[in-house]
Amino acid sequence: MDDVGMLPNTTFSNSTVLSAADLHSTAKPITCKAAIAYGPGQPLVIEDVLVDPPTKNEVRINILFTSICHTDIGAWVVESVGEGVTDLKVGDHVVLIFNSECGDCAYCKSEKTNLCEKYRVNPFKSVMVNDGKCRFSSKENGKPIFHFLNTSTFSKYTVVDSACVVKIDPIAPLNKMALLSCCISTGLGAAWNTAKVQPGSTVAVFGLGAVGLAVVEGARSRGASRIIGIDVNSNKLAKGQTMGVTNFVNSKEVDKPVHQIIREMTQGGVDYSFECAGNLEVVREAFLSTHDGWGLTVVLGIHATPRMLPLHPMELFDGRRIVASVFGDFKGKSQLPHVAKDCMRGMYRGKRRQMASWEEVSVEVNDIKASTFPDFKPLVDKEDQIQWKNNEIGVLTVRGAMKSLTKIGTKIIWYHLV
Repeated sequence: MDDVGMLPNTTFSNSTVLSAADLHSTAKPITCKAAIAYGPGQPLVIEDVLVDPPTKNEVRINILFTSICHTDIGAWVVESVGEGVTDLKVGDHVVLIFNSECGDCAYCKSEKTNLCEKYRVNPFKSVMVNDGKCRFSSKENGKPIFHFLNTSTFSKYTVVDSACVVKIDPIAPLNKMALLSCCISTGLGAAWNTAKVQPGSTVAVFGLGAVGLAVVEGARSRGASRIIGIDVNSNKLAKGQTMGVTNFVNSKEVDKPVHQIIREMTQGGVDYSFECAGNLEVVREAFLSTHDGWGLTVVLGIHATPRMLPLHPMELFDGRRIVASVFGDFKGKSQLPHVAKDCMRGMYRGKRRQMASWEEVSVEVNDIKASTFPDFKPLVDKEDQIQWKNNEIGVLTVRGAMKSLTKIGTKIIWYHLV
């Protein structure tokens, strides 16, 4: 998924032992580097900033990895917590979410939405909820620096509302888990929760970036019989096929509207279409590519204002529907940890690949020796040590290096990142 670039702030691995200085603060401001945008269209500037301690219901995070994304996401370690935070502690491995979940409001308690009344994503929100102030300021002149989409991760440290922090298993690879903060969750959830793709159905995915490929995986894992990928870059075909794309259309290389081609390919249109490009013309093509009577279009792209939907109300009377999906309709804090565990177990994969290509080895629990793991063989001369958590997820430790294990009956499934 080359549309998402990982930006490691420091070369940490999951086996790194963080010092007390890394994990703790004395409730004082921290000076660190941050990438700052001072205005629309202006380039990012790397400067020293002061990051204040967290206040009530806030968490200060040491950012290990972040991603280039519309929503500014990543994976981190908790550095300090503010008053009232009870579900997180210093040293927890977490991912941040732009669409929060407080768990207490009417929205969070409703099964009909994944929005949060108090902490929901708001592109115009630039300060903290608790006191309406910034936690960032310029070290040079002390002027406040505003927050972005609840997360503000282009900084070595950030302060966020605790409702935006999701605790995950400490053995999960943070550089991969960062993708769950937006693209993977949005795409998978759009197919599973929003569209509820049915076995044997037909799907069209407009835009095969990180979100689009996650949609493909979500549709494939739900049994879609045909998945048509649409993009302006033919190089996306190979990666799309790996994830489950069965047909591909380059919209720049056809002599008629894409929706006409898809209708011809599918005898009237697909059951579900997903717009993952942030382009209003693509929204219309996606809408018209669905079958009249029952077709559903899910809008996932980020669109500029003040442009409006390119649809006439009467077009909806043909039975086609269109909806949008925020964060794949996942409730972040309560549901995302389960998605993370399933990813570690290798449950989401497109033709033997997933978001972080895995090798799989099955071995007997009572026969775990160095020779079982060939890449570690030169490093060890004794049995490997396994620590089990809840008799299900374990950590294989070989001279400080850790690997994720899943215990199924009398066997261990070893997932090795390659």
